[in-house]
Amino acid sequence: MSRPLRAALLCAAVAALVTVPGLGSGTLWDNSETAYGEVAREILLTHDWVVMHLNGAAWFVQPPLYFWIAAICAKIFGLGAFALRFPSALATIVMGAFTAYALTRDLGSRAGIYAGVVLSTCLMQAVVGRLAIMDAMLDLSVLLSVAWWFRGLQTGRARYFLYGSIAAALGFLTKGPVAPVGALIVIVPYAIWESRAGALRLPRWPLWAGCVAVFCAIAAPWFGALVARTGPHAVMELIGHYTVGRYTGTIENQSGPVWYYLPVIVLGFFPWIAFLPSAIASAIATLRTPNDLARVQWLRLSLVWSVVTLLFFSFAKTKLPNYIALELPALAVLAALYLDGAVAKARSRSAIVSTAAVPFVVLALAAAIVVFTRDNRLTGAFEQLAFNLVYVGAAIFAGTVIAFFMFWLGRARSAAPYAIGGSMILAVAFLALLALPQAEQFKPIPHLAPIIQAERKPGDAVAILHVSGGNALVFYTRPHVFVVVGPHDPNPGGLGVSPQAVICTAPRTWLIAPATADTPTFGHGRRKIARWGKAQLYLYEGTRCST
Repeated sequence: MSRPLRAALLCAAVAALVTVPGLGSGTLWDNSETAYGEVAREILLTHDWVVMHLNGAAWFVQPPLYFWIAAICAKIFGLGAFALRFPSALATIVMGAFTAYALTRDLGSRAGIYAGVVLSTCLMQAVVGRLAIMDAMLDLSVLLSVAWWFRGLQTGRARYFLYGSIAAALGFLTKGPVAPVGALIVIVPYAIWESRAGALRLPRWPLWAGCVAVFCAIAAPWFGALVARTGPHAVMELIGHYTVGRYTGTIENQSGPVWYYLPVIVLGFFPWIAFLPSAIASAIATLRTPNDLARVQWLRLSLVWSVVTLLFFSFAKTKLPNYIALELPALAVLAALYLDGAVAKARSRSAIVSTAAVPFVVLALAAAIVVFTRDNRLTGAFEQLAFNLVYVGAAIFAGTVIAFFMFWLGRARSAAPYAIGGSMILAVAFLALLALPQAEQFKPIPHLAPIIQAERKPGDAVAILHVSGGNALVFYTRPHVFVVVGPHDPNPGGLGVSPQAVICTAPRTWLIAPATADTPTFGHGRRKIARWGKAQLYLYEGTRCST
C-alpha cells in the first residue's frame, strides 16, 4: 500500500470517529435540517426526481444532488436522522482522506496526516459533517476541484483538469454556481501568482473546451429537465434569487457586518486556531526564502484560498457561519505545514506557546458556562445540558495539556498534534452522546407530531402558530401543514394564513400553539390534547364556517 493511500485511510478513520458516533441520535434540528429532510422525503412520497417539493409545493431553492443521495440513503437505512445526515458525514470523511492523500503525495506522510487530522477535528468541520444539509458536499466538491486543478497546473496532465471539472459540476448540482465560482476564485489568483513566481503548466484551449463540455454534460441535463417541466422561471428563481440574490441582497434576514466571519473562523477552526497566527507567519517566511518547490506551491495555494474566500464571503449581503467552511482545508494545510516544521525542530517556542493558549481558552469557556448557569437560574434540563459540556471541555483541556508537555519536553513531539486531535474526537463524542440528547427536551414538535399522525383522519387540517418547527411538523406528519399567523404578525411573501381560514375550512384542525395562546374557536369545539414544554396541541372540531 502506498504512503498516500495509508495516510488517506488513517485520516478517513479519524474523520469517521468525529462524524459517525451518535449521528442518528436525537431528532433533526429546525430549520434547515427538517426542511431539507422533508424535501428528500417528498421525493419518495411523490416519486418525482426532477422537481423538488416542500410541504407539497414545488420548491426551487437548491439543486437536487444532496436530496437524491439523502432519499437513496433513506431507502437503504430507513427515513431518519442517520440516513439524512449520512451524506454529510461521508463527504467529510472523503475530505479528510483526500486532503491527507494529496499532501502526503507531495510533502510526505507526516504533513499529509497532520492536514487530514487538523481538518477533520476542527469544530466547524465536525459540526457541518453531522448535519442534514448540503454544505459538506459543497465543501468536498470545491476541495476536489481546487486540488485537482492545482495538480493539473503542477503536472500539466489533462486528466486532472477533467477531474476538477467533474467535481465542479457535481458541486453545481449540489448548491448551484457557488461551487465552480468558489473553486475558480481560488485557482485563478493562485495561477497568476504562480506564473509570476515559478513554472506553471497551463492547459491549451482544446482542454479548456473539453472541461467546459464535461461540466455541461453533467450539470445541464437536470436543469433542462426542470425547464421542460416547469418553465424557465424555476431556474431563474434558483439561480437568480436564491444564489445571485444571496450575494447581492439579504435572504431571510441573514445579514451581518463585513467582519462577520472573523469570529466565526476563530470558533470554527478551534482548537487549531491557536496555531494559525504562527502558521501564517511561518508561511510568509518560507515564501521569502523558497527552497522546496512543492511546499512553496502548497503555501501559495493555501494563502490565496484563505484570503480570497474570506474576502468573497465577507462582502456578500447574506451571511451564514457555514459558508466560510469552504476555506477550512486551506487553514488545515497551513496549520499542518507549520506543525510539520515545528516538530522537526528540537524545540519550537511558538508551538509551545500556541498549545498553552488552548487550555486557558477552555477554562475561560468553562467559567463562563458556570457563571451563566448560576446567574440565569437555569432549570434542571438546562443545568444538566450545561454540566455535560464540562466533559467536552475536559477532554480538550486534557489533550492540549498532554500536547504542551510533548512539545515542551521534546519527547514524542511528533505525536503532539495527535493528542490534540484525539481530544477533539473525545469532545465531539461527549457532545453527541451526552450533551445533544439533552436538547431533545426542548423540541416539542417531534413529541407532539406522532399524536397527530396516530389520530389523524382524512380531511383533517394540521397547523402551527407561534411555535418554532413548522418544517419539523411537516416532516413528522405529512404535507400539507399550515403556518398560521396572527393579525399583527409579519407575513413575508404571504406564506402564512389566518387561524379562521384553517379552522373554518376543515371539520377537524390540529393546531400546535403556545400554551398561553388564546386562539378563537370560531364556533368550533376545542380540546387540549397534549403539552410539551411551552407548546400545546389543540384539536378543533365543528362544522364549516365562513372565512
